[in-house]
Amino acid sequence: MMNSAAAPNPSPPRLIDKFMKIKTLAMAVLATVLVSSASAAEKKPLEIWISSFQDKVYYDSMVKLYQEKVDKDFQANVSAFGFREMPDKLAVAIKTGVNPPDVVQLDEVLFGVYLNGKTPFLDLTDRIKKADLDKNILPNRLKLFSWKDKTFGVPQSLSAVVMYYRTDLFEKYNLTPDDFKTWDDFVEKGDELAAKHQALIALDPMYFDILLRQRNTDWFGKDGKPFPDEVKAIDTMKWLVDLHKQQIGIVPERASIFDPVFFSSSVASGEVLCLMGADWYGLDMLQQFTPELSGKWGVMPLPAWKDANGVAGRRTSTFAGQGLLIYEGTKQPDESWKFIEFVMTDIDANVQRFVDGNSFPAFKPAWKDERLLKPMPFFNNQSFGKELIALAPEVPQVIVAPGRPQAIFMFQENYFSQLIYDQITPEKVVEEIKAALSRTQ
Repeated sequence: MMNSAAAPNPSPPRLIDKFMKIKTLAMAVLATVLVSSASAAEKKPLEIWISSFQDKVYYDSMVKLYQEKVDKDFQANVSAFGFREMPDKLAVAIKTGVNPPDVVQLDEVLFGVYLNGKTPFLDLTDRIKKADLDKNILPNRLKLFSWKDKTFGVPQSLSAVVMYYRTDLFEKYNLTPDDFKTWDDFVEKGDELAAKHQALIALDPMYFDILLRQRNTDWFGKDGKPFPDEVKAIDTMKWLVDLHKQQIGIVPERASIFDPVFFSSSVASGEVLCLMGADWYGLDMLQQFTPELSGKWGVMPLPAWKDANGVAGRRTSTFAGQGLLIYEGTKQPDESWKFIEFVMTDIDANVQRFVDGNSFPAFKPAWKDERLLKPMPFFNNQSFGKELIALAPEVPQVIVAPGRPQAIFMFQENYFSQLIYDQITPEKVVEEIKAALSRTQ
């Protein structure tokens, strides 16, 4: 009599069925592995286009860091082009479809070039929210690559503007940062120095952008129209002209504080005491072109403008800065985003951007890292990071508009020198730029 508790032995047909099921499952697994391996083998390296040769060094190192921390099989080719060369290269790649990039680093000034018509970049709005970058990047900076409620890029720098000053020359003339709390103070001290044949600052066309935003206006309003506050725009131009007339400010030989010749001549000789610039200007250009002045540079907030009631306003502004975008024609959108997300959120990646002399990160969680807060020998052992973090809440928003690149380059190349040397009035500059923009819209 069979024990009712014992399971019966399976019959031969049932054994065969069971074997076939196992075999089918194993074959399916093997096929998946083979397909995955083939896909991995066929996956092309990401093509990453960078708009400065200095940044290429950083992004080459980011590829290696990504391989170490995320994906050892990740591959990418990092190519560098000049700041103004990038739009031309990108236009050709988009038009021909030949070897286009996956990831593009673009300066915020040039972003406006791509806002007439369909924007050739992926909308990253949802990805940014999913990664909490909408909370962790300073909001006014995240809007830098936004257009019509869509965000197309992620900014890599805070780009807070400060006043860089020569500590040795301040000591020589018995000056301290506390002497420059407002622009009225700045002019007063500048007049005293001019009487001693010493210029206080070098003037640059980009100062107009910086000062407009510090005064709570911009090149364009949120309605897309130029010069939303013409009174302030004209007053700011007149103020810059007056600095030159009073010999408080000088114009560099090639009318740019970004020209290497300027550093080797005017800066090296002590012709000026101060320069206005974003964080990246001090970390990159000052350190690169004035290494002999290490320890002789200091950092202070911008002097404040006073309003009609005499109340002093913000002590910083913002100017330029790079961001990462994904070309809409990429065949690897997810891989492209994963790399961007890593670069923007990994603490070591953010810190390296600062300590390697690139820029101060806009990613707020990184600001707690002690490496960003250390005293910097180049800046007279001042903690540049602490200064920037203190100013961050005051960094204004840049108003994005399709005509912005044209307006900026017109002012820089056609009008600044004429304006400074009294060959054209501020009123006429505003009138002519508005007319030129209306013809191209």
